[in-house]
Amino acid sequence: MSAHSLRGQLLLRLLPPVAVLLGIGVFAAYFVSLEPANEAYDHALVDVGIALGERIRSTGGKISVDVPGATERALRTDKYDTIYYQVRAPDGESLAGERDLPPPPAGSAPEDGVIVYSTEYRGQKIRAVALLLPCAGKICTVQVAETTNKRLQLARDIVLSSVVPLLAIALATLVIVWFGVKRGLAPLEGLSAEIRARSARDLRPIDLTHAPEEVKPFAGALNQLFARVDEASRNQQRFFANAAHQIRTPLAGLQAHTELALAQSSPPAVRAELEQVHQASVRTARLANQLLALARAEPGGRQPVEQSRVDLRALVEGAADEWVHRAMAKEIDLGFELEHAAVRGDEFLLREALGNLLHNALEYSARGGRVTARSGLRSGKPFLEVEDDGPGIPAAERDKVLERFYRISGTPGTGSGLGLAIVREIALAHGAAIEIGEGAGGRGCRIALRFPTA
Repeated sequence: MSAHSLRGQLLLRLLPPVAVLLGIGVFAAYFVSLEPANEAYDHALVDVGIALGERIRSTGGKISVDVPGATERALRTDKYDTIYYQVRAPDGESLAGERDLPPPPAGSAPEDGVIVYSTEYRGQKIRAVALLLPCAGKICTVQVAETTNKRLQLARDIVLSSVVPLLAIALATLVIVWFGVKRGLAPLEGLSAEIRARSARDLRPIDLTHAPEEVKPFAGALNQLFARVDEASRNQQRFFANAAHQIRTPLAGLQAHTELALAQSSPPAVRAELEQVHQASVRTARLANQLLALARAEPGGRQPVEQSRVDLRALVEGAADEWVHRAMAKEIDLGFELEHAAVRGDEFLLREALGNLLHNALEYSARGGRVTARSGLRSGKPFLEVEDDGPGIPAAERDKVLERFYRISGTPGTGSGLGLAIVREIALAHGAAIEIGEGAGGRGCRIALRFPTA
């Protein structure tokens, strides 16, 4: 997980402190449990020392220790540790046990006549007690010591018994933190999913009704950004629409005047110039009309698509006469394979889409070519399709030709690169998908609009 993600940052800030606290808990449990256990073992040694003190005898001023063999064997019998002892007379003489057992550290102060200390004996760590007991009116010293095996075993048992539950708690904490962070970030993930699912033209504000308080400032800022971008887009669309509308009238006048001039006799040089002006005015008028159509087709430049019933066959038949004459002028065979198919949408925009598809097909087909317009149902869904046998569109260019003003390098003709962009906007407005493929026999181009079921 990336440390730059919000989830990673939260986990990095939560889990290490939790791990440190759990570690502190393990050590605290160890030391809190070990001290009472050590005290219990120390008391056991004191009891042994008291029992040895009871075996001290004073006869005729002479001090001795009576420890029968059976008693000594019982004393030294231990499953885990070796037991050592020593009894010293008031003058320091060793009366019984190990003569070289280390005495308490110098300066050790007894507490209730007992000194508890740790030292080493015969290369091993030992725990020892020294008891100051009265004998013959004086003080005898009884030392009892043992190795630390069972104490270490006890420490391991304490750690193990502490660590296992704490590890379970740590695992549970990890799971809780993980799912807690995931659940806490769910609103952000939902917001991200909603924004990813939108198209680039969907600038509706985000619904903040059910958003958490921490997310509302972020989502509110996004809504403000969406509003500004939407306003800029609408201003641009209004500019295109107004400019195209204002240009169309003088262009129509210019086209009419050039047609009148061409209808009169004029010198060849002048006529050639007039024809150039006429063709330029026709192209400019089409560009203005396309800009106006694009502005009307985009979401910000039109009202929501009117949900009227449109028969695609009737739509194509209504435009057939105009396009048949254009095809005849270029000696192109324009055919129709039409079946009834109803869609819900805007008839004006659908007619504009059909017009752009037919214009492109006729524009880029050679004389003597074939263009076919189709409508009907495929897999239960309405479709509108135009196919030609022209140069076609390479597979690598099929997404790009839907962009505004994009034209394939070396493409002949006078197109502006807006036709298919307009078709795409109209398709989006109707929830339709655009399919660009090859024509029959791998030649030419086939462009189809597949609509949702009406």
